[in-house]
Amino acid sequence: MIPDGRTETILIVDDSEINRAVLANIFSPYYRIEEAENGREAMDRLRKNGGKICAVLLDVVMPVMDGMEVLRRMQALGWLERIPVFLITSEAEDRTLREAYSLGVMDVIAKPVIPFVVQRRIESVIELFRARKSLRSQVEQQQTEIFQQAQQIIQLNMGMIEALSTAIEFRSGESGGHVRRIHDITHHMLTCTELGDGLTAEEITQISLAAIMHDVGKIAIPDAILNKPGKLTPAEFEVMKSHTVQGGLLLQRIPQMRDHAAFAYAYDIARHHHERWDGRGYPDGLRGEEISVWAQIVSLADVYDALVSRRVYKDAYSPETALKMIREGACGAFNPRLLRCFFGAEPQLRRFYEGGPET
Repeated sequence: MIPDGRTETILIVDDSEINRAVLANIFSPYYRIEEAENGREAMDRLRKNGGKICAVLLDVVMPVMDGMEVLRRMQALGWLERIPVFLITSEAEDRTLREAYSLGVMDVIAKPVIPFVVQRRIESVIELFRARKSLRSQVEQQQTEIFQQAQQIIQLNMGMIEALSTAIEFRSGESGGHVRRIHDITHHMLTCTELGDGLTAEEITQISLAAIMHDVGKIAIPDAILNKPGKLTPAEFEVMKSHTVQGGLLLQRIPQMRDHAAFAYAYDIARHHHERWDGRGYPDGLRGEEISVWAQIVSLADVYDALVSRRVYKDAYSPETALKMIREGACGAFNPRLLRCFFGAEPQLRRFYEGGPET
């Protein structure tokens, strides 16, 4: 063990045993020493123990692989960013020196070496790299802590959004699991079918979060209409339809929401999840591809979940009956491509109901 407890290693690369011994004698009281007779051996040592090597003392003229080739390979592998290399040579032409410095060598020391000079020059650079490594470690630790804090904030925001959306579902007499299932169905459809083509994983995450807020506008609907067990009158239905517009307005009025990555998706879904492929939906009468794919998915997921779940105005239908009603257009017109993907995925979607639809 080195007296001060260090385990740092200096790699000495020279085809001359005497030269290696001279350099080893200078540094062995302070560092562990590894030796290599040529560049190929040096590269092997670096591959095996590169994490422990704090400096390379490199001769230029050697058999098998010379020092310049070692430099080129270390530079190509990015090792010179963390391991300082010193050329220690008696034969260094101007062209060689220029290339060495351009590759990233830290210093060129002429042979024969003067022990206290070479020790001082190399120690100074090793200390510099040691300080740089320590600073980089501190920065990485701080970045990790900042990332963890950001993740906590994201989780808190998601929890608050889900809590608000769930509270609204409870207010309307629906299950608190409804918003979570809409999230899960949306995420599955975008992840496991062609509907998500072109979207990044981050975008899919934000869209799935936005889907939770699809019915946030119901907070503005009176209880008498929201929880009416029978059929709504035309006037009542107009009020109920307004939850789409109200949802968009509510999201716009929350400053923190406007800055959230999911805001654009949330606003679009809240306003347009009742639009229909044939233009007979509301509130804007959009048709076909005018409706975003995520609003289309949430629309169909909302219909399916409403059919297979018990509501104040109906009992739950079986999944088979729900699919038949959707296929026959009983719930409005949907994109044929969306329906094809949905019918293909529906057997997997049933797992979100944990043993069957709510009754």
